[in-house]
Amino acid sequence: MGQVLPLVTRQGDRIAIVSGLRTPFARQATAFHGIPAVDLGKMVVGELLARSEIPAEVIEQLVFGQVVQMPEAPNIAREIVLGTGMNVHTDAYSVSRACATSFQAVANVAESLMAGTIRAGIAGGADSSSVLPIGVSKKLARVLVDVNKARTMSQRLKLFSRLRLRDLMPVPPAVAEYSTGLRMGDTAEQMAKTYGITREQQDALAHRSHQRAAQAWSDGKLKEEVMTAFIPPYKQPLAEDNNIRGNSSLADYAKLRPAFDRKHGTVTAANSTPLTDGAAAVILMTESRAKELGLVPLGYLRSYAFTAIDVWQDMLLGPAWSTPLALERAGLTMSDLTLIDMHEAFAAQTLANIQLLGSERFARDVLGRAHATGEVDDSKLTCWRLDCLWASLRGDRRAHDYPDIA
Repeated sequence: MGQVLPLVTRQGDRIAIVSGLRTPFARQATAFHGIPAVDLGKMVVGELLARSEIPAEVIEQLVFGQVVQMPEAPNIAREIVLGTGMNVHTDAYSVSRACATSFQAVANVAESLMAGTIRAGIAGGADSSSVLPIGVSKKLARVLVDVNKARTMSQRLKLFSRLRLRDLMPVPPAVAEYSTGLRMGDTAEQMAKTYGITREQQDALAHRSHQRAAQAWSDGKLKEEVMTAFIPPYKQPLAEDNNIRGNSSLADYAKLRPAFDRKHGTVTAANSTPLTDGAAAVILMTESRAKELGLVPLGYLRSYAFTAIDVWQDMLLGPAWSTPLALERAGLTMSDLTLIDMHEAFAAQTLANIQLLGSERFARDVLGRAHATGEVDDSKLTCWRLDCLWASLRGDRRAHDYPDIA
């Protein structure tokens, strides 16, 4: 095992996670339709502070992530500070790292804590797939810039005359990768084919994922971790995730057609996560600061790791590459973990990563390691692919338990 890198301050303080909260997750264009991500962020941070009863002035930094950014509010973190009654002098900035954006926010706050520049901070993320930056065609954009610089009406009319009806059509945000032109579903299809992930395996994982999520709600495990959201015009609050298929059967999954590779594919809308609106946040502190405030931490941040690989083939293998690094830095092995959250969007992607974590060949030939990271025990996987980690942490605060988020 390589060098252990403890996440502590210069004084030896651990990084404590003292509280966490999220909104319910809503399927695109449903309960949060028309609610921008910045408002979802304000909603969850405001409620988190109210529930924790931590004075707003205690929070010295807020780092928030947003993948689909809105031009009118590019620094969502600053808007959240201003919109929740926090101290206006609170350091606030935004980050973006695609699907790992919120994890990056947590890492940034942790690094500020370790550096000693702050003693308490909030990290989180918000995104809306219902409120999107709808653009214009490149030709229209160019003409509008030129019109703004034109000096006479005749010059403006001449510029507008260059446009055709097709140039006036709105342009939705791109769902494909800028460098490759591939959608995430296309990459998931690549991985299914590369690693022999069958349609039946994907459907089974997705079905089990939704069944576990439905059971978690039924058992009340998420009640304290998910706030009730009140949305204008305030007629119907949203208290639970509305994107869970709790009543579906495995046979229902088999009925859907492939969504990306129409002829030979196995990735469908059913074995992929739906487009979703929501927000989540956590409060991080140094261990000594938490003790000063009389707070009992939910747990401590032991390590984290970010990795990058080629984007053209099987790109969605972040957990298989970064998990061994994170475990090494924490001085742990896969068998030490009591909870594992595989935060991925496609069943094929999750299954491929699980396969590679247990692969001796992948460890040796690709990662240059002597042994595989370790087999993933299904009983340790959290209840579904969106998030049940907070329920698990709050339910058992034993210091020797080690949850892992990939």
